[in-house]
Amino acid sequence: MPLTSLVDRIDAILPQTQCTQCGYDGCRPYARAIANEHEAINRCPPGGPDGIRLLAELLEVPQLPLDESCGSHQALNVAVIDEAHCIGCTLCIQACPVDAIVGANKLMHTVIADRCTGCDLCVAPCPVDCIAMVPANRLWTANDAASARRHHQQRQARLAALHDESSGLAARTLANKAPVSRAADDDAATRKQVIADALARARARRQHS
Repeated sequence: MPLTSLVDRIDAILPQTQCTQCGYDGCRPYARAIANEHEAINRCPPGGPDGIRLLAELLEVPQLPLDESCGSHQALNVAVIDEAHCIGCTLCIQACPVDAIVGANKLMHTVIADRCTGCDLCVAPCPVDCIAMVPANRLWTANDAASARRHHQQRQARLAALHDESSGLAARTLANKAPVSRAADDDAATRKQVIADALARARARRQHS
């Protein structure tokens, strides 16, 4: 079997959430590591036991329990932004691997629920803790995976065309940050104060919740 075909077949099994829980920068790099470097097949929490079983059958290797150091298999969640407290910092937009968040600098952001993969990568960068992961109340389907793969590839291609950085997660985040920063019309001190004020509101909100 040609190596590229093996990578494609492994990638077709992976859920395309692009969550990086496996330790790789998305599903395709993990697929390459399995095919090229004999990486373990049990490092994908979103794929769960079914995904591990399919990989084991494809590669004709023993099925393994999920490596819980990578996380646990959970029902699909999607990101929801508390729009009343969003400060428009764009950090979640930069972090999203499938362009599921729309908005602009200093304007409210929102999540396209049908596009969200539940990767959770947008939560940590938010400086005001206004993003929550909530149950999607539906299953992640093969059509969802195909759509997520396409959106991720489109994002990768767009950033590669705009910037001459590597495709690593941090580099892609920085690559998307440059045009956003150029769009800003306030200075660094003002922006810092806006975020500080928003953080104070978030802390006060948590104290009263």
